[in-house]
Amino acid sequence: MIDVRPFAGLGAFRNEWLDTRHHFSFGHYHDPARMGFGALRVWNDDTIAPGTGFDPHPHRDMEIITYVQEGAITHRDSLGNEGRTEAGDVQVMHAGTGIVHAEYNREATPTRLFQIWITPDRRGAAPGWETRQFPRGGAGLALLASGRAGDAGNGALPLNADAAVLAGTMRAGETVRRTLGDGRRAYLVPATGSVLVNGVKVGPRDGAAVADESDLTITAEQDAELVLVDVAA
Repeated sequence: MIDVRPFAGLGAFRNEWLDTRHHFSFGHYHDPARMGFGALRVWNDDTIAPGTGFDPHPHRDMEIITYVQEGAITHRDSLGNEGRTEAGDVQVMHAGTGIVHAEYNREATPTRLFQIWITPDRRGAAPGWETRQFPRGGAGLALLASGRAGDAGNGALPLNADAAVLAGTMRAGETVRRTLGDGRRAYLVPATGSVLVNGVKVGPRDGAAVADESDLTITAEQDAELVLVDVAA
């Protein structure tokens, strides 16, 4: 089953500094049929105006992954962490027992990012934050963050969840293949370009919810940048 969720049909919110689309229920957007996908709870597609951002606010018991597509985001939290994550890189915040953070676009141009929330395997973990640069131009999908057994020690940021976040760029005509294990689901979004997933077209910024598919063949119709989350059902 591959359920394509067109960008034009996603939940939407816009004000003077934020233009966002919600793949799942979030904030004022509520759809009982879109409360998440397995352990994946939130996938927001945010465009943040220069010199603006999210003022300090709290989180608890959630793994929050930010993948920056354009520009950069500056993070500051109640643990004393502060850092800048730029396009192509990723940051992970473990909300755990509780954390307060702020995120601002300190750049001169808009910042575009995906913010992804994954439900942790257990409540009450220690809060924390990490960011990491990843090499550009590699073939296939690079593992950015993971809490799956067997993924430790490979350079990915850790997650307190049986989940993995992967991303990569694909040239038109290029194909990548991925096997999903039993009881696994995937949700993928082309940040740019369009792809075919087992023959099903997924356009720019569309979402594709994949279940009951043991093998994925992803072919780029155009040059594309792709982000994929592999989660327990």
